[in-house]
Amino acid sequence: MKNPIELPINVSSEIGTLRRLLIHSPDRGLGKVVPSKAQDWLFEDIVHLDMMRRDEYDYYVKILLYFLDPDKVRGKIAELGPDADRSFFKPADDHYFKSDKVIDIQRLLTDILGDESIRLRLIAAICGIERTSFRIQQQLNEYDPVELAKIMISGSLPDRTMLFAPLPNFIFTRDIGIVINDHILLNKPAKLARTREALLSQYIFFNHPLFADYQDKILEIPDNEHAFLLSDTDTNRDVTRSTLEGGDVMMIARRHLLIGVSERTTLYAAQQVMQVVFARNLVDKVTILKIPKKRDYMHIDTIFTQVKRNVWVLLGSLGRTGDEAKKRDVIHFFAPKDVSEDLKILQFIKGLEHKPIEIENLEDLLADISKNDLGASEPIQFIYSGNNEFPFGAREQWTDSCNLLALKDGVVVGYDRNQKTADAFRQAGFDVVDVASILDRFERGESSPETIENTLIMLPSAELSRARGGSHCMSLPLLRDDV
Repeated sequence: MKNPIELPINVSSEIGTLRRLLIHSPDRGLGKVVPSKAQDWLFEDIVHLDMMRRDEYDYYVKILLYFLDPDKVRGKIAELGPDADRSFFKPADDHYFKSDKVIDIQRLLTDILGDESIRLRLIAAICGIERTSFRIQQQLNEYDPVELAKIMISGSLPDRTMLFAPLPNFIFTRDIGIVINDHILLNKPAKLARTREALLSQYIFFNHPLFADYQDKILEIPDNEHAFLLSDTDTNRDVTRSTLEGGDVMMIARRHLLIGVSERTTLYAAQQVMQVVFARNLVDKVTILKIPKKRDYMHIDTIFTQVKRNVWVLLGSLGRTGDEAKKRDVIHFFAPKDVSEDLKILQFIKGLEHKPIEIENLEDLLADISKNDLGASEPIQFIYSGNNEFPFGAREQWTDSCNLLALKDGVVVGYDRNQKTADAFRQAGFDVVDVASILDRFERGESSPETIENTLIMLPSAELSRARGGSHCMSLPLLRDDV
């Protein structure tokens, strides 16, 4: 394997112009999810795979390419529609777009499987995790790297025989790692269904030439040395076990890291990350947000993401407006306090970790980041999920209204089904446009990624939203411009 290009890695904000990222297109494994196993495999529903690809995810890829690698798609949008041959979008196809800026993790896996030593070790490791027979291990070694990569991800052979469970969550590349300035933090998924994802990711980051210059900058967090002695039902596992997913980590400013403690990320893991990044002098501030351990929220990026230097989208019920509503509710004063519903925010300063600052609410934290970390001079704006109207705030947060990917400062990608949230964007002065229309504008020369401002780009989302993850989840930024 040779590295044909230098791939800088540096992310110091959520809104700097996006230059490179890792994605994973929906693979044949998603078509193998059955109702009886959907929740075990961390999917809320079964999806129509062809529709998810042709009518939805392919548009995500096209808009990413237009912003990050426009020569791959400019002038070709008409021929890359839902009714066209999809070879352009298939990582294993000879006609694949093969961008060095919009990179499918399947291609990186294919690359490292060309090395016989890596190939043998990875096959053995996966077969050990999946408890397969030795004959299956030998059988896998007979496939070429392209097909073997597909098998390892999808869990199925070319003839559709299933060897082991698919990895339907691999489309959410955010969860496998996060770039903190010029370092890479590898994550530790909370659920067994994602163990193979973590293993594949480890092999890619430690063995692919694209990351060769960053081997001493790959961070892994340890488990408690006695974690293996704990029972699965141990009530104190949050403070002794280390599970971490990328949706709970935001490199929000060059010297400031946010970490969520959630359904998927433990307090112990957050503490370990804080110790590591302080020891490496990567940041000066770490803010830990303890959010309700509910499937509704899962990660902090499901309740807020950044839109612009001075603009954020968030779930109102977990913000100041939610607190005010509770204060007006007589029942709130008499009902037993549900600790699991609390949002608690503590900020730690390097060298003063024993004296954290408690921040009262989410809006105060985000406003402080905009003003003091990012130097925003315009008034801070909050756009609320569902326009903060009942029941649309909760309904649209469930379909990822708060889970947006910033392509540049003020230009974000979201789902078209979240109409009330779109109304809130319009009221905040943003243009709201569907992805097909914006691509058409680009093709006609009426607009361009360089000139577009203050825009919410809406992706078709009937099937993607069933997977419970938005554009922020479906991206692992490797390089952004400084802000």
